[in-house]
Amino acid sequence: MIITLDIRVLGNSYFTPDKIVQHHIDSFNKFLDTGLQKIIDEQKIIETDIEGTYIELGKISVGYPVVKEADGAIEVLYPNAARLRNLSYSAPLTLEMTIYQDSQPTTDGPVVANVGNLPIMLRSKVCNLVRKNEDGRSITDEEMITLGEDPIDCGGYFIVGGTERVVMTLEDLAPNKILTEFGERYGDPIEIAKVFSQHRGYRALVTVERGRKSILEVTFPSITGRMNFITLMRALGIVTDEDIVTAVSDDPEIAKFMLENLVEAEVDSMEAAIEKIGSKVATGQAREYQIKRANYVLDRYLLPHLGDKPEDRIPKANFLARMAESCFELALGRRNEDDKDHYSNKRLKLAGDLMEDLFRVSFNRLSRDIKYQLERANMRNRELNVSTVVRADVLTDRLQHPLATGNWVGGRTGVSQLLDRNDHISTLSHLRRVISPLSRAQPHFEARDLHPTQWGRLCPSETPEGPNCGLVKNFAEMVELSTGYDDPEEVKNLLYNTLGVEKFKFICPEIVSTPVYDARDSEEFEKELGSQGHLKPDEFDDTQEMPDIRDKDDYLGGMDYESDFDGDYE
Repeated sequence: MIITLDIRVLGNSYFTPDKIVQHHIDSFNKFLDTGLQKIIDEQKIIETDIEGTYIELGKISVGYPVVKEADGAIEVLYPNAARLRNLSYSAPLTLEMTIYQDSQPTTDGPVVANVGNLPIMLRSKVCNLVRKNEDGRSITDEEMITLGEDPIDCGGYFIVGGTERVVMTLEDLAPNKILTEFGERYGDPIEIAKVFSQHRGYRALVTVERGRKSILEVTFPSITGRMNFITLMRALGIVTDEDIVTAVSDDPEIAKFMLENLVEAEVDSMEAAIEKIGSKVATGQAREYQIKRANYVLDRYLLPHLGDKPEDRIPKANFLARMAESCFELALGRRNEDDKDHYSNKRLKLAGDLMEDLFRVSFNRLSRDIKYQLERANMRNRELNVSTVVRADVLTDRLQHPLATGNWVGGRTGVSQLLDRNDHISTLSHLRRVISPLSRAQPHFEARDLHPTQWGRLCPSETPEGPNCGLVKNFAEMVELSTGYDDPEEVKNLLYNTLGVEKFKFICPEIVSTPVYDARDSEEFEKELGSQGHLKPDEFDDTQEMPDIRDKDDYLGGMDYESDFDGDYE
């Protein structure tokens, strides 16, 4: 039997204006549907220093792009008008807010406040070129031409201050996934297991290293130097020797390595382990402060993707045990080191993901400004009113400035670029470009080479010559991008009940000593840390993001993504 394939049908399904930049549009639409509300739900309440006074946040909504004229009239804004008048193609954001005074709401219900303007991607679901009119009819090609628009323009970019800006797709190592590799320290070979733990925009590198005499050591943010693995396991609640060995592995050869670690253990109880960590993170401080600081560091900086509460410590200990087992398996030759260039170990950050990072930081700034305005109004005995404490310009400026300049959160530059309009093909190419965060000043031969897993995903030919060769890439013509799934319970149900995946068995000690940690002190303690310059994950901003790293010396925190495109492509 002969099966014929009509290439024209396949070509028409992929090479259409809708499909060319659909990845950007889908990502931005997901940001509008779930990303905005997720960030508001993370915040939930804006606290103040006034007892019983706070703001409760509700539902956030996005309107359609409009412009406020000089006479106060609000008119519908179309992209070409924004280009000609040097305006930003943005839509108003409204948020439900309720002010509580003496723990009682000051209004009968939530008040809808305008909190700023959000730049809108062309051809996204709230773009005026796509949305339906009051009579349910979409805008026709003839009407687009009348408005000065190009019907075959694919969209996928922003207009800020009259200029067209495209947010680049960034290539990154997969977060929350254990990667193993060989290393060297003082001339001795070592095995390393590392994970980029990412939660709510905060990114922490956690490593477990097997060094001389098979001793395991752990590094993570806010800890200077390396921490003994056994000490950390006992601080997290797995105390007995038997539980620690069982948590790592029941393999006899790995158990021998673990016995060597237990012989060299620094502490034998949970309290002593926490005190040991406290002496490293708060040297020279009072014992009570050291214990409090140690507990805070364990909850907030160690593997934040698993949670930031004391009850999340047992899952963290079991995750560290998996990392330790990976080190021993690498040393015994039972597994190979992970290929960082394999595309299963990569993730792409599209426009929606980058806008979510930007909005999270910008909204944190707005929240702090609202807190200040609320406290100032209360000090002057003024009526606390949502319309007077919210300054919409704060959020608007924080959203538009990075898009206009390319200076993104985390010290990145060149994330948004001026759209290449030399011709239509160069425009499509620019919208489908993928940029690696590796420094172009270093060789990185393996990272620049073609990898077999790039087949069908990235174009093997379209890359610039010169220092950006292999670091600036383009999507293949028939690439399909998948997106993450937001409902973990449905994924678990599919894995456990349909695909037959066995559940991981946590080592949960029967008796776990209660840590010397009072959650009621958390807010006061965070203020102490803030006054001393310690970084807090929940206040992540453009000065706090860790650089994405391939090897420790490979990445630059403030590298330039702008990559000399003009010289390379001419």
